[in-house]
Amino acid sequence: MPLQVDHEQRRKQIAEAVLRIAEAQGLQQVTMRAVAAEAHVSLRLVQYYFQTKDALLVDALERLSAQLDALMRQSIAVADTPPTPRTVVTAVLTTILPIDTESRRIARTYAAFYSLVLSDPQFVEQHGTPQPDMLEGFLAKQIRAAQEAGEVSADVDPAVKAAGLLAMTNGLVSSVLGTQRTAEAALAILNSHLDELWA
Repeated sequence: MPLQVDHEQRRKQIAEAVLRIAEAQGLQQVTMRAVAAEAHVSLRLVQYYFQTKDALLVDALERLSAQLDALMRQSIAVADTPPTPRTVVTAVLTTILPIDTESRRIARTYAAFYSLVLSDPQFVEQHGTPQPDMLEGFLAKQIRAAQEAGEVSADVDPAVKAAGLLAMTNGLVSSVLGTQRTAEAALAILNSHLDELWA
């Protein structure tokens, strides 16, 4: 009987090897050969599933985005019942901060992809993911809902505030990864800004 190959599992195995290398060493160290060694498969198998390095990186980035999305959904689910705009925004932004092992892994790996963007802007132009725009839109929707409930001032522009909160959170991520401040200090700063918004 011929061996049944789970192609999605193979692709996942290879893509997760990319993410491990990216987190530990940066994307500069991601080569087809290095990924094959990390995934414990042959170079030919990596080339079979991913004809180019760009295709490999895009697939890995999409999987990383899905991991962050799943973590956010989990955080929202346990934040409050039923969730309120404030608890949803807090859960989403807190998930981005590297405050535990899993969120730190994701943050470090995203940082590796960001360094690629800085050195190769065409990567985003050709293969960019819509996640940041979708996330800003989602946060703006929550802020708008809070305005309708009378919890946030009507003078606030939800889109601008959502963009600012997300940019600030990303900046806090860098400061934690760079050891400028602790995760607890970053969380306190985030909560202070949310307290001001929901004052």
